[in-house]
Amino acid sequence: MAAFWQSMGVANMGWGQLLMMLVGGLLIYLAINRKFEPLLLLPIGFGAILANIPVAGIAEEGGLLWYLYHVGIESGVFPLLIFMGVGALTDFSALIAMPMTLFLGAAAQFGIFATLLGALALNLIPGFDFSLADASAIAIIGGADGPTAIFLASRLSPDLLGAIAVAAYSYMALVPIIQPPIMRALTTEKERRVVMSQLRPVSRLERILFPFTVLILCILFLPSAAPLIGMLMFGNLLREAGVVERLSRAAQNEIINIVTIFLGLSVGSKLSAEKFLTLETLGILALGALAFCIGTAAGVLMGKMMHRLSGGKVNPLIGAAGVSAVPMAARVVNKVGLEADHHNFLLMHAMGPNVAGVIGSAVAAGVLLAVVGG
Repeated sequence: MAAFWQSMGVANMGWGQLLMMLVGGLLIYLAINRKFEPLLLLPIGFGAILANIPVAGIAEEGGLLWYLYHVGIESGVFPLLIFMGVGALTDFSALIAMPMTLFLGAAAQFGIFATLLGALALNLIPGFDFSLADASAIAIIGGADGPTAIFLASRLSPDLLGAIAVAAYSYMALVPIIQPPIMRALTTEKERRVVMSQLRPVSRLERILFPFTVLILCILFLPSAAPLIGMLMFGNLLREAGVVERLSRAAQNEIINIVTIFLGLSVGSKLSAEKFLTLETLGILALGALAFCIGTAAGVLMGKMMHRLSGGKVNPLIGAAGVSAVPMAARVVNKVGLEADHHNFLLMHAMGPNVAGVIGSAVAAGVLLAVVGG
């Protein structure tokens, strides 16, 4: 009878496991009720519940979630396949038509490097002990790019992967709440009302050559970013080539959907009580919010600079789309622009810096991998 009792979950349940199950339930609630990044938060939340079931061993060596994590996350395969799907889903025409928006995507990455210093500064507080690799993995949250955050964390700081992934996707989900106040605080009513000229048409040849151009630059100057950039550009080439519709549709639908399920469950498997319920997790959540806010502010300030240099032709709001939450950040920019002028549609103009932000976050990850990972 004693052996049967010891095999039951109620006899082995710790307060930490119970709390982490509640955290998983909260993520599922936010996904279903609030629609906060439901595609990722729902499987992450359920994975957290599965990982904390006592005795079951689902996330321990030999369990399903253990295999998913080691095959897909530790190897970096899942984030790279997600990047291929993102490339297939994304139209780069806005960036090609207005290449100067690359500067907006680059400026928004300032939050990453500012937070890197912030993470190292936290070591002055007793209880924190972030290495340079840990700080680099935490800082990438500022790029608002979940797959990049997971890819870098799996390489530099796998023990912090769960907290980093939850922070990255949580703040991505909160884009409509976090960004607008920052955008309004840093711009004037007159600046928000600026109507930008229509983008020029982009030829099919330009759209096909663009992935090769970006990949060649990556090969020449930052090969450490080639896994992320390469898969992003391959996915986009499938979209633009026009001769592999089946492959393009598969990358946009079946492949990315299947990988999203496995990636979410794998990330959830790292939300075990002993790894998540630490002081460092609170630091990661705070630094992630700071990184995201700094990245948004830096993009808007660069937009204001371009506004002045262009003689008032650029609406500085589009700088907020420099973070790589595609296409949510661009939609938020469009919404704030419409609040100032009901006839001012900024969505297509904001997609330029939004796409640039995806490339920028991958470049930032490549820089950190080259410097810290080496």
